[in-house]
Amino acid sequence: MDNLEIAQFIYMLLTNAKLRDTISMISRKAVLILGNFARLDILNDIRSILRDRGYCPILFDFSEPKERNTTEVVSILARLSRFIIADISEPRCVPHELAWNVPQLHSVPVLPIIEDDGRPYFMARDLDAYPWFMKLYRYRDSASLLSEFDSQIIQPAEEKAQSLISDRIEREASDWK
Repeated sequence: MDNLEIAQFIYMLLTNAKLRDTISMISRKAVLILGNFARLDILNDIRSILRDRGYCPILFDFSEPKERNTTEVVSILARLSRFIIADISEPRCVPHELAWNVPQLHSVPVLPIIEDDGRPYFMARDLDAYPWFMKLYRYRDSASLLSEFDSQIIQPAEEKAQSLISDRIEREASDWK
């Protein structure tokens, strides 16, 4: 390594169990929320209920760092997440974020949600080819979404996350036989 600080960080990653445990904990608790910021009220409701359920919700509503563009930042956050909730009601950037990330997120479930009267953007159905892209959940309004959140969002996303982990472990075990 040419940079001592980076070498020290890499060394800590490789040898420090607490740092590995911290990264592991983040990937068990972080939930990325994607959506149109014109609908910030519903996104904030989702963030609040996730926080109440012990998750660390991430709503990318801050300025991007100079070293990365927004797509790269969202991609990094997606890879650290337990699962992703993508509100595709009135989508703006979400189709791009999903098209960029879903094909590469083999171990991160993505749960699309949409208001009942909304129509998914046309190419969203292409993402159905990926097993970690979950069935679209329709909600009537904020109140109905929040009342069904545990059974229709958290439980299915957690089950899918566990299934993806089990599949990966099984696949890796059979690859080494």
